[in-house]
Amino acid sequence: MSQPDIITALPVAFDSDGTLNLDGTREIFRKAAGSGVQGGLVLGTTGEFVSLGFEERGQIVQVAVEELAGIRCIIHVGAASLFEVLRLIEQARAAGVTEIAVLTPHYLPVTDAEMVRFYTAVSEASDGLDVYVYVFRARTGNFITADVMATISRLPNIVGAKVSDEPLSRLDEYRAVVPDDFIIYTGSDRDIARVGDHGAQGVVSGIASTLPKPFTDITAKIGAGETDLAEAQKAVDDAVDTVRGDMARMKAALRMEGVHAGWPRMALEEPDAEGLAELERVVRQYDTFAPVE
Repeated sequence: MSQPDIITALPVAFDSDGTLNLDGTREIFRKAAGSGVQGGLVLGTTGEFVSLGFEERGQIVQVAVEELAGIRCIIHVGAASLFEVLRLIEQARAAGVTEIAVLTPHYLPVTDAEMVRFYTAVSEASDGLDVYVYVFRARTGNFITADVMATISRLPNIVGAKVSDEPLSRLDEYRAVVPDDFIIYTGSDRDIARVGDHGAQGVVSGIASTLPKPFTDITAKIGAGETDLAEAQKAVDDAVDTVRGDMARMKAALRMEGVHAGWPRMALEEPDAEGLAELERVVRQYDTFAPVE
């Protein structure tokens, strides 16, 4: 099995009043760039993109291009309307981005035919860019069937998909209908050691933005051909079970690591004393405990 990619989904820093903190965001991105992962996904769910305006997104894109220069930088340009998506594609292109992700239309239900029309328009607007389809039915209310994915995956410029909150069997279904060189990433952090068995090339992991070591350790073992992954998987499970994919917990852990990660802008509950103790334990175990003042 080839070594899976780790694309870390990156949080964005906000002050306690919700103001965008670009300096803190820069620290988050810089940590990721030096953590051993293959790339960063910026302005996705973990980046609270739905809470950000167009100009703010442009500022974050510029920081990402600067700080992630040594690894892959994938900018999510999804929005509620195709009109806004096309603006965001141009914004990313102007900043020098070469890889983008585009969430399915959301909030209102769309037909399969409209889904194809949407991604056809994205494809036509994305010359010079590699586009990843972003499937997240649990958050968007819309889904891409295998038949629709078969069509979309053959559009120009569309090179892969990020599939969140779906079983591994969904990856099998997509792999069976897409071109051989089509890249599939799962959003299920825990499954990093299993994705290769289901035709996928890696994971997009928000938890790796906070605790990259369990993920880089297990992928290194896979790349070296090791088959006894039980202990490495336990570490991944520990990180996943403790951070829980929750942005408030991610940022609390990052603050414990000396990163000025701030707080969520969206309505997310902060970890209580017990949660903070759990986070401190995993930070001490898998990173460096150096809390910001």
